[in-house]
Amino acid sequence: MSEIRSNRIGEQMKKEMGDIIGRKLKDPRIGFVTVTGVEVTGDLQQATVFISVFGDDEQKEQTLRGLAKASGFIRTEIGKRIRLRKTPEISFKFDESIEYGSRIETLLTDIKSSDEDSDYNKR
Repeated sequence: MSEIRSNRIGEQMKKEMGDIIGRKLKDPRIGFVTVTGVEVTGDLQQATVFISVFGDDEQKEQTLRGLAKASGFIRTEIGKRIRLRKTPEISFKFDESIEYGSRIETLLTDIKSSDEDSDYNKR
């Protein structure tokens, strides 16, 4: 039962977090950020926010620093929007799954094109 509730709260936090980061934060270090997921612990004390940032490694690090600096403000805003006895502490991590998926897609495309080339050469 606790897992269902934490998943539901995570989804609600994901929705609200996207709005807060996109509209409320004015930090110039924070670039184009997409919240890809939120994992909340079973006791609802901690939340890990997975983000994807458009830009190079330097922009990603700057964005992570800016979000870490604004985590208190974000937590306060989440507390106002979602009625919980205690708002979870927030930590941010990069979501590597998008880059991983892109890498897999590139490899599959390369394999397919090399197979087509070898089929063409056999004719």
